[in-house]
Amino acid sequence: MRPFRIDIPQAELDDLHRRLATARWPDGSLGAGWERGTPLEYAKELAEYWRSGFDWRAAERRLNAFPQFTTEIDGENVHLLHVRSPEPDAMPVILTHGWPGSVAEFLSVIGPLVDPRAHGGDPADAFHVVVPAIPGYGFSGPTVQAGWDVRRVARAWAALMSRLGYERYVAQGGDWGSVISLELGLADPEHVAGVHVNMLAAFPPDDSAALAGLSGADQERLGFTARFVQDGMGWQKIQSTRPQTLAYGLTDSPIGQLAWIVEKFWEWTDSAKSPEDAVDRDHLLTNVAIYWFTKTAGPSAQLYYESARGDAAFARTWGGPWPLAMPVGVASYPFDAVRPVRRFAEQILPSLTRWTEFDRGGHFAAMERPESLVDDLRAFTRSLRG
Repeated sequence: MRPFRIDIPQAELDDLHRRLATARWPDGSLGAGWERGTPLEYAKELAEYWRSGFDWRAAERRLNAFPQFTTEIDGENVHLLHVRSPEPDAMPVILTHGWPGSVAEFLSVIGPLVDPRAHGGDPADAFHVVVPAIPGYGFSGPTVQAGWDVRRVARAWAALMSRLGYERYVAQGGDWGSVISLELGLADPEHVAGVHVNMLAAFPPDDSAALAGLSGADQERLGFTARFVQDGMGWQKIQSTRPQTLAYGLTDSPIGQLAWIVEKFWEWTDSAKSPEDAVDRDHLLTNVAIYWFTKTAGPSAQLYYESARGDAAFARTWGGPWPLAMPVGVASYPFDAVRPVRRFAEQILPSLTRWTEFDRGGHFAAMERPESLVDDLRAFTRSLRG
């Protein structure tokens, strides 16, 4: 374990500001809404704020307020935040982000998880928190080897938790972090006490009889997910088939990187006019800037290529089943990319013990609704302690 601090050279900040100031903009005359992608006027406004209003050094200070490390696992560099609780009986938890997220997703939940006493909570709910960046993402990037799919990441996380000295721990995540956490339960069942996820893709069986008796709310959930599969998976098709081609544009253009990520923060969050309805602007740009400064648009997309070859493989990657020996909890947020139906979730998660449906929030729960995510993780873990 090597101590690490984020310190982007000023020359790279100056280069970013120059590129933002001299951007070559596309035409946006066919509509101001989001149905064709990130709207031109919103992109211009946000890019100008990124250039002249956003304080990266403040974002650095916020990230560097937490102890950070790098370590080599299976030939790759892994960056992580590791924050130990002052409570001696704290439960270790490993939090895993997804795409287009980063370790910055969890900045608002680390404090309450680590020190509930200082945040009006019960000290018996304390956690030691580990937040690694997936190989290829952020300061864990770029990867230098092929073959880093979700199962290999899960095995790396098992090695990481062992290296940190944690004999029994909980895994939590959303997006790719959900799949990685479930795979971690399969990879390290002797040490994973429970798995908690805030995204689950639970597809119905091909048999139409499986749909009989579904409530109106469950039918609406299936319809929402079907619309996402039909209209909202363009990014997945590209990243799982041609990640290197995509990387050229996103690595060379901060506007391209910004628009590519921001669209998902609008589409997958509890937002109306812009993603800032759900996520603080500076927090959003911190996440985007991590991709930009680390040049990991392409390396992060490689996880799709490695884990999802074609529609059938992609469905298997996300759809399980996961015959886990330990309890699983699901926190379902209504504006996530997909909306699971509990009946089908139970078929792929036979050890499902906690199911919570919220009335607000979306895909980036730790950024949008940190209090509810913290409360649900605490409640899920109470029976696992001791």
